[in-house]
Amino acid sequence: MNPESPPNKSQLTRVLIIAGFLFGLFTLLIGQFFRIQIFEGDDWTKKADRQHFFDVTEPFIRGSFYSNAACKKGHPELWQKFAFDIQKYHLYIDPESIPEGKKNEIAHKILSITNPEDKEKSGLREQFDKVSRSRKVVSWMSEETKTTLLRWWFGYAKKNKIESNALFVVGDTLRSHPFGKLAGQTLHTIQIKKDEVSQKSYPTGGLELSCDPFLRGRVGKRRLARSPRHELETNQVIVAPQHGSDVYLTINHCLQAICEEELEKGVRASKARCGWAVMMDPFTGEILALAQYPFFYPDQYESYFNNKEKIEDTKIKAITDANEPGSVMKAMTIACALKANKVLRGQGKKELFSPAEKIDTSHGSFPGRGKALTDTHFHHWLNMNMGIQKSSNIYAATLASRIVKTLGNEWYRHELETTFGLGKKTGIELPSESAGVLPTPGKKHPNGKLEWSIPTPYSLAMGHNVQVTSLQLARVFAVFANGGTLVTPTMIRKIVKDGETIVDNTQGLRLATFSKVVDSDIVAEAVKAMKFTTKDGGTAPSANIWGYSEAGKTGTSMKIINGAYSNQKHVATFVGFSPVNNPAFVLLVTMDEPFVGYVPGRGKNHMGGICCAPVFREIGRRSLEYLGIPPDDPYGYPTGDPRRDPKKADWYPETEKLKGLYQSWNR
Repeated sequence: MNPESPPNKSQLTRVLIIAGFLFGLFTLLIGQFFRIQIFEGDDWTKKADRQHFFDVTEPFIRGSFYSNAACKKGHPELWQKFAFDIQKYHLYIDPESIPEGKKNEIAHKILSITNPEDKEKSGLREQFDKVSRSRKVVSWMSEETKTTLLRWWFGYAKKNKIESNALFVVGDTLRSHPFGKLAGQTLHTIQIKKDEVSQKSYPTGGLELSCDPFLRGRVGKRRLARSPRHELETNQVIVAPQHGSDVYLTINHCLQAICEEELEKGVRASKARCGWAVMMDPFTGEILALAQYPFFYPDQYESYFNNKEKIEDTKIKAITDANEPGSVMKAMTIACALKANKVLRGQGKKELFSPAEKIDTSHGSFPGRGKALTDTHFHHWLNMNMGIQKSSNIYAATLASRIVKTLGNEWYRHELETTFGLGKKTGIELPSESAGVLPTPGKKHPNGKLEWSIPTPYSLAMGHNVQVTSLQLARVFAVFANGGTLVTPTMIRKIVKDGETIVDNTQGLRLATFSKVVDSDIVAEAVKAMKFTTKDGGTAPSANIWGYSEAGKTGTSMKIINGAYSNQKHVATFVGFSPVNNPAFVLLVTMDEPFVGYVPGRGKNHMGGICCAPVFREIGRRSLEYLGIPPDDPYGYPTGDPRRDPKKADWYPETEKLKGLYQSWNR
């Protein structure tokens, strides 16, 4: 063919076909590129990233609990942490990136450096043979262990040409309790095992549970490279974590320690099953200490929840256990009677009793009761001060009888509920609070029997047929301590998020919500009567806080076992406050099932005045000294103390006068 001759038709067709084929192939290739880059770009990018990068969670820091440093007036607020997160690390391996011949050597070295727990130690080498790109081999390493391990590993990996991130470390946080068991039941903790998706830990109870919405944060994300050219330190946070809020508590760690130390001594001395104490600021409702023995160690929570006997020690019994208060109730009884007097005077009617009135207590027969009431000691005649001093059941029942005869059952119950808060939750920021049980006229039990019958008021007057928590009782006595105001208990002073206060209970707005429920003159009369309790002739002279004035009341009740009262199982209580004129705290001490027996020189061991009163005294004395409150009874010290002068001691003249009057009435 002549090169200068024009192409024939067949040649032109062939060229067009080839050109068309090449154009179509190129178009198809462009289409594929477009599909891969545009439509499937994200998927292919993710696949590529998975080959070269991997993401690990960046933990948030859970909020801390702080002790109350403000309760010690005139001292700087040096905040102490009750619970906080500490930095820990988990060691992971990428088995597919580790040469087979090096696995034994690497595993052995990891074991020698980290010394993991037995469970991880026995299965560590097996993890190297898993078909996986990520296997956890050691948990909860310290900063020191992590540094030592990585220093060895980076040199080893470089020398043996192994990807440096064939071993990698992921940060995590672990809850720490620097004071150990201190306030264990109140604080609780969080479970070590975290949710696989959210990486959040579940609280075991206490404030960790109720404050969890504030304490918890949100995990972030950190990206690591698999390439040996990118060491672990070059990783970057791609989603920053959000840390939790800090909670500043009303509990003071020193007061808490004092309560726990003395409570343990008291439980052991009385051979009780357990015991607890509540210390409250009567003016603000702030809980200064909430102690319980046997203790709960938050770091050992698994050993408690896996043991049917020890799980009982995880409860906060001061708010979960509602028991019959016994004679502690008599303080409320005389307050109701005094309040009834004022109501009757306002109606132009005769008062139902006089505090100085000589009331016959030699007979305990009351309407509706098949069995007459008795007192622990026989008394012919008593007035109000004597009735509290001797803790007379018959005197209290007599007042209740007069109340319901003049103002009715509904009025009496209304006062117990509205004035003193019985039968209602206090609203404390803790889970599982019991409201207790306050019977209601006309209401029936599930078995069809009426809650309130003819003798119910007499039972209520001496603390029977009603169930009350220790926190409710502490709140009741705050009414007497602060001059007649019903406070709302709280565990939280403030909550702080990123330096900003988001909850503040220290301001006057909260205090303004409290209601005045008892007139000051009525409170003063009741407090005078309760001052006799801790003096000579009272039911709790062992509660006398040396150098300070105090007022309070004992209580002992039988526990109900299988529907019947037990003669061998009791709940004993002493609750009071000090100093009387400007109380620093209300303090309640309870012993659950103390040993039933006689203590030579003291009395029946299971009575509140015997097993609880000495604990109240020691906690009270040490706490007042810690708070720096000067003694207001400078002569009220025990025998042998050079400061002692019983004739000049607080309430001595009043006690001697009452003693003489009692003897003249009860010869």
